[in-house]
Amino acid sequence: MRRQGVRVRGSGWPRVPALRTAGRCGSDRGSATVWSLGAIAVLCVVFGAVLALGHAVTVRHRAAGGADLTALAAADHWTEGGEAACALAGRVASAQEVRLVRCTVEGEIADVTAASGSGPFTAEIPSRAGPPDPPTLTFAPPPPTVPAPGPSQADVGSRWR
Repeated sequence: MRRQGVRVRGSGWPRVPALRTAGRCGSDRGSATVWSLGAIAVLCVVFGAVLALGHAVTVRHRAAGGADLTALAAADHWTEGGEAACALAGRVASAQEVRLVRCTVEGEIADVTAASGSGPFTAEIPSRAGPPDPPTLTFAPPPPTVPAPGPSQADVGSRWR
């Protein structure tokens, strides 16, 4: 066994036992490990927040797409009655992996609400579909046309003199 403070062959530095440095005040030995663990914890929290935000956006887009498709399906089959149109909208919603929360068909217009996700990541999106509003045609008489005054012969001739 070697004595403390004796040089170890090949290293050039004296060997110092850990007990001597552990009791010193102001020692920063091991602080890089603590800082690394803190940085890793912060990065994990940020990464988790980004994942949660991405999941929330995905759930919202899935609910919006499902709501639009179910409203279009219900509005397309309004002639079969409200119950049949809403039943078809329910089948379209289940095919889109969303839940049909509300469905009403009044005339050619279908109002639906679809939901997607669960727990804190639930999104309910309303949608409405039907024929476009009829264009409002207004027939106004055209404005009177007044001929623009052209240059007189005197003006034309005076330019070239």
